Amino acid sequence: MSKFTISPHMRLQEWVAEEKGYFIAEGLDYEFRAALGSSDAKQHDLGDRIGAYQTFEQGRESEVSCACHWTVNLAAAAGHGQIYVDAYSVSPCGIFVAADSGLTRPEDLAGVPISVGYQSGSHYSTLEALDRFLAPEEINLSFADGLLFRRMEKLIDGEARAVSVFSGPYYFLEQLGFRKLLDTSFMMAAMVSPNADGSSIRKYFAALRRAQIVIDLHPHRYTHHYLKEFPARFHSMVDTRRFGPGERIVFEPYTREMYEETQRWVIERGIFPEGSPIARMFEDAAMSVS
Repeated sequence: MSKFTISPHMRLQEWVAEEKGYFIAEGLDYEFRAALGSSDAKQHDLGDRIGAYQTFEQGRESEVSCACHWTVNLAAAAGHGQIYVDAYSVSPCGIFVAADSGLTRPEDLAGVPISVGYQSGSHYSTLEALDRFLAPEEINLSFADGLLFRRMEKLIDGEARAVSVFSGPYYFLEQLGFRKLLDTSFMMAAMVSPNADGSSIRKYFAALRRAQIVIDLHPHRYTHHYLKEFPARFHSMVDTRRFGPGERIVFEPYTREMYEETQRWVIERGIFPEGSPIARMFEDAAMSVS
């Protein structure tokens, strides 16, 4: 049997589980691979309208991988894998602007291009958060800057007016003095590939559960792991001692009600202009190892 492939998702849990030996303790034969969106991923392969959903369509290379729950939900419903329903996670996220931008309220973002990833967590969460402040026609999303670290760089370099970021970039922009104009925290989910072994999935999440506990107890002992996925350009500037724990895995079920309610919102909001991709009911799209 080939090694179980782990692609970290700009979060701490996988790195901590490796540091502590939890994957080995659970009997998982594994290898790490650069995650899409990390500093090592093939960023030049992505176009303006290629986001998390399209990477599932194309086929990700790991047995289990993470993205926002909207994308994982719709991709699983379309038949591109199964959504893991024994846990989900919640990630801090926000829309950031330069401190001297003159933008001080969410309402000031009317018509302003906001850099997000197409059909990715930043896309959905920005719409959902701004719906409380702006009319749909006032929300101006830009997909040109693509991946998470690229959006961060564009804001730092003065080439973007507003960007949505999470994980390490979220804390780094705070460190540099950029203003968080609006919190857009959102739910993540895990996609299980069609050829994944249920026993390996169980071991993987058992290790992550152990990692989550030690992160909860002493979060700042582990924030140095964020640097592993940062572009080398920023290594001398990043102070991970100032970072927070970021994404937190919640070991509670992602239910049928959550599955169906999420799909209704996505379709009603018109995020898939080509038409609904939903082809499978919850029973076929969901995977549980409990």
